[in-house]
Amino acid sequence: MTASDPLTIGGHTFTSRFILGSGKYSYDLIDSAIHHAQAQIITMALRRTTQAADNILSYIPKDITILPNTSGCTTAEEAIRTAHIARELSGSDFIKLEVVPDKQYLMPDNYETLKATEVLANEGFIVMPYVLPDLVVARQLVNAGAATVMPLAAPIGTNQGLTTKSLIQILINELSVPVIIDAGIGRPSEAAEAMEMGAAAIMANTSMATAANIPLMAAAFRLGVQAGRQAFLAGPGRVVTKGAVASSPLTGVSHA
Repeated sequence: MTASDPLTIGGHTFTSRFILGSGKYSYDLIDSAIHHAQAQIITMALRRTTQAADNILSYIPKDITILPNTSGCTTAEEAIRTAHIARELSGSDFIKLEVVPDKQYLMPDNYETLKATEVLANEGFIVMPYVLPDLVVARQLVNAGAATVMPLAAPIGTNQGLTTKSLIQILINELSVPVIIDAGIGRPSEAAEAMEMGAAAIMANTSMATAANIPLMAAAFRLGVQAGRQAFLAGPGRVVTKGAVASSPLTGVSHA
């Protein structure tokens, strides 16, 4: 996570690959995300912002990118309308697109998300859609103009980790846009694993918000994301599945 390895989203560059998700906001969480996890992007649920702007936005420095989201929307039409309001209020073309009609498991509707992406991308939004990790839909999102694809690792708020790992890896391998892991990451080690796979960034909230020591957990996430990214760039070593391979050469060894 340096200037020589930037994260680029819709033509905007960031040196941090950790993003603070919306929900469970507190001063301690936001301060820790910025100063200990070094987040440069913080999502903001529009409905929550309009109800408690003084309590949330006042915590966030001007140099932090606010990423409005359409949390609470259940149809494409509702998400599009919310995105328009978000742009008017924030002046930003960024939108984290969430269309979630399911109230029990909070699973996104990929097809309604695709419909909204097509409209919003054509209107100049930098669309970052939250989806189930489906390659067919993900390709359609990219073709529709999505700036990123944001698959869930596990259901929102569960801290269950990379339960969809194999499907996420397919997206990483096949898509031309950044794949940002959204929802479910519960440990810094899981963030590192996702980054080792080639994920472009990690979004988290509950894993930090529910930690006993939020600043320490935020710092741990920063290190996990950094370590995973460096490992990906370095190229993991080979895996031997049969027998063993000596780490030191056996030639020239004395056999007394």
